[in-house]
Amino acid sequence: MNVLETGKAPAAIGPYSQGYEVNGFIFTSGQIPVNPENGQVPEGIAAQAKQSCENVGAVLAAAGSSFQKVFKTTCFLADMGDFAAFNEVYAGYFTSRPARSCVAVKALPKGVLCEIEAVAVK
Repeated sequence: MNVLETGKAPAAIGPYSQGYEVNGFIFTSGQIPVNPENGQVPEGIAAQAKQSCENVGAVLAAAGSSFQKVFKTTCFLADMGDFAAFNEVYAGYFTSRPARSCVAVKALPKGVLCEIEAVAVK
């Protein structure tokens, strides 16, 4: 098992890692829309979805993988009313159309609007 760590995605804010590589599989932790360069969260669901996707991509890249090798995602939304706007951004990154679960949750860390985790192959 290899712990994944990159400065191109936000550092873990708790007792967890950004991801793991295990037997050729990549498991990312949920990525919230924190800009790793300045710690800021952008405004609005579209900008937050984009930053979350960028963060997932950075963890995948650190493992030698990519969006095209993702086969499962789990997405969390603070408001299911944001589903269409979230999907529009998501579709531009996850072009291979991986299997997905998308659920609304009561709250997310730092009050963000979305979070994305992914499972991929190397």
